[in-house]
Amino acid sequence: MKIGLRILLGYFLIVGLAAWFVLNVFVEEVKPGVRETLEDTLVDTAQLLADLATDDMKSGTLQNSAFAARMQAYAQRSVDVTISGVVKESLDYRVYITNDRGIVMFDSEGKDTGNDYSRWNDVYLTLRGQYGARSTRDDPNDDASSVMHVAAPIKDGDRIIGVLTVAKPIATVQPFVERSQRKILRRSGVLLAGSLLIGLAFAFWLTHSLRKLQRYVASVEAGEKAILPRLGNDEIGALGRALDAMRNKLEGKEYVENLMHTLAHELKSPIAAIQGSAELLKEDMPETERRHFLANILSQNQRQKQLIDKLLALVKVEKQQQLTSVAEIGLHELLDQVRSDFASKLAGKSLQLEITAKDAALRGDVLLLRQALGNLLDNAIDFAPPGSIVTISTDKTNDAIGITLQDRGTGIPDYAAGRIFDRFYSLPRPDGAKSTGLGLPFVKEVAFLHGGTVSVNNQHGGGVCARLQLPLF
Repeated sequence: MKIGLRILLGYFLIVGLAAWFVLNVFVEEVKPGVRETLEDTLVDTAQLLADLATDDMKSGTLQNSAFAARMQAYAQRSVDVTISGVVKESLDYRVYITNDRGIVMFDSEGKDTGNDYSRWNDVYLTLRGQYGARSTRDDPNDDASSVMHVAAPIKDGDRIIGVLTVAKPIATVQPFVERSQRKILRRSGVLLAGSLLIGLAFAFWLTHSLRKLQRYVASVEAGEKAILPRLGNDEIGALGRALDAMRNKLEGKEYVENLMHTLAHELKSPIAAIQGSAELLKEDMPETERRHFLANILSQNQRQKQLIDKLLALVKVEKQQQLTSVAEIGLHELLDQVRSDFASKLAGKSLQLEITAKDAALRGDVLLLRQALGNLLDNAIDFAPPGSIVTISTDKTNDAIGITLQDRGTGIPDYAAGRIFDRFYSLPRPDGAKSTGLGLPFVKEVAFLHGGTVSVNNQHGGGVCARLQLPLF
């Protein structure tokens, strides 16, 4: 499982558990909270009505009193009100009064007058000077049928002469409980959805940064040129910068070691030739031989100079991760500059250079592209038969431009086809000269810096076709 998904699941699990716990507490507390509020209201009502009924209870005229008449009228009254979206169409208080023995003297509903209520908790406890209340189901099997009863004492001085109880069905407040629970659930759902979106955004940000870093590391591992992406100033950015610094140090150390090894190997041959020629010059020899060995020294020295110059140019582009000088380049102008650079060498072998170029512009480093095309043309001149034709042509698509150089030489041997882009690998020229073996590696690096490719293959009918493909930015 990917780290982003694991973090998202862990985050949402924590948020979900916390939300479930809080939600469960809220939902479970709504019902008892409403019932406690109802009980508090019933206490106030019972105490008030007990005071109003005291005089009639003392005089023994409770059944025929104005208080009883008003309570009965109340029981018959209907209402039509809406409270927070809940419609109320009836008055739900039931009021009954018992004497000091628990016998019902008055019942606003008129159904239990004369019954003995002395064993009900509301009456039993109140007659003994305690707080009397009970919740009783009308249907023993239905919790929704519960009715809450709260009693208050009717006193003559300090003596309790009766008990007034106010009752109200729990079902009358159940709509308010359910409405509150629905509201809590809806808002909790919104909270969880918001938490999920936040978690998704965080996971996306984290995985996006990690993927950029992962792609960078994979490119480095594959030996490609890679630029550290922008990762911000957080811990991931610090990790990326640390990896980039470590990469530069390790690559620099390895690169220097390989460079010194290959350079030392390549310089052995010209140094040995120079040393041998110099030792022979100490001896007496004919003037023609002396000139031959002196020319050999100069030739090998020139080879060393070319090797070092080209190696420095290759090192520069190999260590370069991106183009530092980018400008718009006219294709005709670029190819004319390359023609001019090799005009004398072309004339020396009586070669004709034919350029067929489309009018196009591309963006890049003009000096690097000029050197890269120069290396390809230099190879073509070296292998082309004297008096033959070297051609340069271009083609263009919607997103790329191709530059193709063709000669009519002997082509690339099969054994060398897979190694021509290796550093210091070169094929003997028809005139016996040996190149540095750094030209094509340089072209490959320049093409890569420009986001393009280079290929060199034999063509049908003889000769070599070198193609540089560059994107149009």
